[in-house]
Amino acid sequence: MPGGRLTQQERQQISLGLADGLAYAEIGRRLDRPTSTITREVMRNGGPTSYRPDLAHRATERRAHRRKQAAPRGPEGTSGRDDEAVREYEETFTTLLMQQGLPKMTARVLTCLFTSDAGSLTAADLVRRLEVSPASVSKSVAFLEEQGLIRRARDAGRRERYLVDDDVWYQSTVASARGTARLAEVARQGVGVLGRQSPAASRLENIARYSEFMSESILRAADQVREILHTKPEPGPGTGAGTGDTTEVSAD
Repeated sequence: MPGGRLTQQERQQISLGLADGLAYAEIGRRLDRPTSTITREVMRNGGPTSYRPDLAHRATERRAHRRKQAAPRGPEGTSGRDDEAVREYEETFTTLLMQQGLPKMTARVLTCLFTSDAGSLTAADLVRRLEVSPASVSKSVAFLEEQGLIRRARDAGRRERYLVDDDVWYQSTVASARGTARLAEVARQGVGVLGRQSPAASRLENIARYSEFMSESILRAADQVREILHTKPEPGPGTGAGTGDTTEVSAD
């Protein structure tokens, strides 16, 4: 049943596949499931080294039970959207962020900010939506600020806010490109240390040249298309005019 929920037996097969070192795509083929389904299942239940099929199955049952009891989550619940489809998308987005290196809770917080229509989420809103402790939200927000994915500001009431603005992906891309450029610098230092005629030096020189090219190309492309991040969507039928450019989370 490719379109249905994973069964307990399928989760056992996923666990066996992970133990055998199989790729997610291969596990998916054996179960006749999309690779994304396997990836999402593993990443939201401990990752490849900590996945436990019995615990994963019970966690899924608990989530399903909570969803049946949950009330609509604000404006999204009354906008004609399929709440289940929204949750599935949020899990997919969270899984992607985790694959790119973010801790699970931090990825969940960032997903909430990017998928919110309201334009402003308080820390209390995040606690309710994610069903986690205020300390977890605070820790995740601090990490995101350290990584440059959000910024700190105060409103007229002197409340502290953490903002995700239109330029966040540009700044993140620039930071990554500069890190790649730094890798090129360090690799080239090794060329002189190891001797230019050595195989190791040749390898490091190639890494340096590749990294320099990638860094320069990424920075050039980011500058060329930066304006895309500030493009406003075309208003559709019945669309209100109150949506801002920035998603914010207030620290209560």
